[in-house]
Amino acid sequence: MFKHYFEQIQNIEIWPIISLTIFFIFFLCLILYIIRMDKGYIEKMKGLPMDGNEDEGNTTTSQNPRTL
Repeated sequence: MFKHYFEQIQNIEIWPIISLTIFFIFFLCLILYIIRMDKGYIEKMKGLPMDGNEDEGNTTTSQNPRTL
């Protein structure tokens, strides 16, 4: 069914090349961003889940008044 519609589109063969190029450029930019990222920031974020320090603004550990 779709084959009939795609046969009617002019220059349809260029779209796979364009999408592959966009895909390649996106991941190339992502890799360059990660390589150039500040190493101190990476270390800070890496230790964040296991830090154990509670932020004072964190309300997820608030106590229920009924349980007191």
